[in-house]
Amino acid sequence: MNTRSLRFRMSMWLGALLASALLLFGATVYFGVKRHLTTQLHQSLIEQARTIGEEVLNNVEARGDHYAMVEIDESYDPEINGRFIRVTRKDGSVLYQSKNPRDGSFDANEIATVTGSDADGYVPRIVDARGSPLILQGLLYTTPTGTRFFIETGAPYRLIVTELKSILWAFALGIPVFLVVAILGGLVLVRSSLQPIGAISDQAERISSQNIGERLPVLHTGDEIERLSLSLNRMIDRLDESIRHISRFSADVSHELRTPLTILRGELEAMAGQAGHQPETLEMVGNSLEEIERLTHIVDQLLIISRLDAGQAGIERSNLDLGVLANTTAEQMRLLADEKDISINYAIEPGTTVWGDPLRLKQVLVNLLDNAIKYTPNGGHIELAVRSHGNRATLSVADNGVGISPEALPHIFERFYRADKARTRSTGGTGLGLSIVKAIVTAHDGKVNVSSSLTHGTEVQVELPLATGNAKAAPSRVDALDSSFVKAWSNTA
Repeated sequence: MNTRSLRFRMSMWLGALLASALLLFGATVYFGVKRHLTTQLHQSLIEQARTIGEEVLNNVEARGDHYAMVEIDESYDPEINGRFIRVTRKDGSVLYQSKNPRDGSFDANEIATVTGSDADGYVPRIVDARGSPLILQGLLYTTPTGTRFFIETGAPYRLIVTELKSILWAFALGIPVFLVVAILGGLVLVRSSLQPIGAISDQAERISSQNIGERLPVLHTGDEIERLSLSLNRMIDRLDESIRHISRFSADVSHELRTPLTILRGELEAMAGQAGHQPETLEMVGNSLEEIERLTHIVDQLLIISRLDAGQAGIERSNLDLGVLANTTAEQMRLLADEKDISINYAIEPGTTVWGDPLRLKQVLVNLLDNAIKYTPNGGHIELAVRSHGNRATLSVADNGVGISPEALPHIFERFYRADKARTRSTGGTGLGLSIVKAIVTAHDGKVNVSSSLTHGTEVQVELPLATGNAKAAPSRVDALDSSFVKAWSNTA
């Protein structure tokens, strides 16, 4: 279980608040019951003492002390019910004192006698008799004839302790069970309450620039989740409009620039073909033609990216052997590698068939291999691998070149981005090659991963879904993509 999830934290907060409330309730009940039982016991002892005075001591002068002793024993039987009773005269002599209870809960002889002024200012007390606390209550009683007696009654405190222990055990066993049930119930309730958020998150993860027309699910519950879904959908609407505007702008600009660039190139070529120009003029015309060619190439690349982003690139898919395509493309580009004495090693798994456009996927291979050759020093090596795993095919191009710095790595798929030092204009790149790779792979429902470190080289992994069904690859079209294609795209990185 994810302890940082909202569901877990809400359940734990609910459990903590519930536990605090239960503990507060338990403490209130415990001390309230304790106070109530103690008060009731004190009142019971006072009532018992008053009853002894009214029913027994009023007649003691006429019937004698023996009558009082027998009457108390028979009526209250303190030896059996565990109560303590003692009746003391004004002079301190004891008229009656109960025997020790049969359960041995206390020793009556250990309880000090109260006489004189102590009886007048008597307050309830708890004494220790044979290690057992005893609650004592006293009443100063005067008979109708004016004779004064001090009546003490007492009861073991263990009666209250037993009740309080029962309450503690009830709370100790009941509260944890109640908390567990409440927390589990809270988890279920919170989970069901947050389930729409999970659906929103899953859908949000699937939305990208390629399918930004999709929207988040909206549950018409009238709560905050519905409001969140509507707000996010409105935000996606605004992003969709912005992306479409940018794509239209890029496509329109690229399209509009092609015509004037073509005219400029034609005019300059015509000028260069005319006689009588100074060598300096011809050199200037030649430099201008190179820059126009470069601008034309950039415009073409931007147009390709815009069309891929908009889903208007006209991708023609078929079952093709990715290993054959990789091997053929690498062999066509070997001449560029041989110029720098760079070796290309193959690790190609046969029969790795994908569902894709051979022209576009060859463009991906050309860009990746061209980058690897450009940024690998003389005498280096490049590893080209094609493998399949599960329902995915992996194309890997690894070199031992200059590598990419960690701070530049997250930006390499951005348009016109070049890493410092390694990615400079002097190498001929435009900063659009990897952007095209990313757009083509995304259009094929794949993904690109890059790992690199300075001076240790770079590895680019392209994952594509394997073709389904029993259709054969189409090698004829792959073979038709000859070295003229490689030459056309050798400067796209």
